[in-house]
Amino acid sequence: MNGTQQLIGARHSRESHHGTNQPVSQQDGGPWERGFQESIASTVGRTPLVRVRKLAGKKAIVLAKMEGHNPLGSVKDRIGVAMIDAGEREGKINAKTLIVEPTSGNTGIALAFVAAARGYRLLLTMPESMSLERRKVLKALGAELVLTPAAKGMRGAIAEAETIAATERNVFLPQQFKNAANPEVHRRTTAEEIWAATDGKADILICGVGTGGTITGVAEVIKARRSSFKAVAVEPAQSPILTQKLAGEELKPGPHMIQGIGAGFIPDVLNLDIIDEVVTVEQEEAIDHARRAAREEGLFVGISSGAALRAAQLVANRPENQGKVIVVVLPSFGERYLSSPLFADIEA
Repeated sequence: MNGTQQLIGARHSRESHHGTNQPVSQQDGGPWERGFQESIASTVGRTPLVRVRKLAGKKAIVLAKMEGHNPLGSVKDRIGVAMIDAGEREGKINAKTLIVEPTSGNTGIALAFVAAARGYRLLLTMPESMSLERRKVLKALGAELVLTPAAKGMRGAIAEAETIAATERNVFLPQQFKNAANPEVHRRTTAEEIWAATDGKADILICGVGTGGTITGVAEVIKARRSSFKAVAVEPAQSPILTQKLAGEELKPGPHMIQGIGAGFIPDVLNLDIIDEVVTVEQEEAIDHARRAAREEGLFVGISSGAALRAAQLVANRPENQGKVIVVVLPSFGERYLSSPLFADIEA
């Protein structure tokens, strides 16, 4: 029996026993037996794992973790719920609290849908270079938005958020780059989903690094169970901060078009020790592979997903990875990028 047959057989066995359509509560990970959810926040997670064929080559089994299937379209929905849940548990959020957060867009959208559902006021700071769709979605969800200079990147958005927070009373700063709830939700949900879906047979994780929460949470859990498991980080070639840091070089961040990764600094929540390799991807390659994913695989994803797919393609085609199971995280749905360079070649 080959690797694919083993994975399919294991998954069929579990689904035959447990059923395929029972939603799982993000809070407890158990089956939820009623026919509806109490809140949109309860629908986060349990995203599908889909085989990539044409872009992957024939050596390895490449499986895409489709995070765009979360309710508001990105992996950040997981941490949006988790950080607000944590703030509530710790007594940092009440009905009059102003939530303030810097974002490249998707975390803001995640916070916005939870804040809307729970009646909280939310103010977000975001680099002006982020897509127009993100701005509109944020405003549609009732968030207040402050744009910061593109040249300052996420550092500028963070500084502006901290300035605003210092002038307001009763403020909660989730701080996705520092918040322990970020990697923790990936330990508790994303890692367990990947482990279960592959029957514990995943060999390599390919993951873009924005805050570093996804790669940290997933890799920490699976490495503890499978010592041969490798975690490969993906970053923009135009801003190779991780590569520079691990090589002991001076950090020289640069501007780039791969929205959602390559923040320009080393986030506090990122565990560098779990990274086995860093693959840098040119922004043009990221755009090309996101376009190809739509046209050749039917996977409608964003620019950072294109970067992850390019990295997965490179890793999958190495001779030493013949037959290995590679999981690549595709963070977001493509519709959020229609006004970005990703779809500049398409006329309406």
